[in-house]
Amino acid sequence: MKLIILDRDGVINFDSEQFIKNPEEWKPIPGSLEAIARLNQADYRVVVATNQSGIGRGLFDMPTLNAIHDKMYKACALVGARIDAVFFCPHTADSHCHCRKPKAGMLEEIAERYNVSLAGVPTVGDSLRDLQSAATMGALPYLVLTGKGFRTQAAGDLPEGTRVFTDLAAVAAELV
Repeated sequence: MKLIILDRDGVINFDSEQFIKNPEEWKPIPGSLEAIARLNQADYRVVVATNQSGIGRGLFDMPTLNAIHDKMYKACALVGARIDAVFFCPHTADSHCHCRKPKAGMLEEIAERYNVSLAGVPTVGDSLRDLQSAATMGALPYLVLTGKGFRTQAAGDLPEGTRVFTDLAAVAAELV
């Protein structure tokens, strides 16, 4: 099975310093949904792993997160794309949970759910914590320069083997 793991905000959709708090604020980055469709056509299972501390902060609730994801699923379907699953951490950074990236809990759950090792699995993010989580599991950290990607690249200290791409479409072009 071919698997790819994507962060959501800053990779698939535009990010916001104030969080994506409702479906109206969720807007796809141009080319990202088509990139997911290309990956699907190449037999990749596309899974999202996303920190959603806005829930823990009380900025939105689970029905709202579900509505945001419903909009994402429908937008994908309009271009022939499919996201197989979304894994998320609802906790704030000060909760010290095991599922919040840069810790590996979400990726461990993905490996368990799909009964695969994540060694060599492309894992795409725009922040250092996405890349660190991937590296912890032996996955391949891919940095995209959308979202926080430019700042992440400029800050340096990327995990060894991190590959850098302009956006998710460039990742898909490389893999397909």
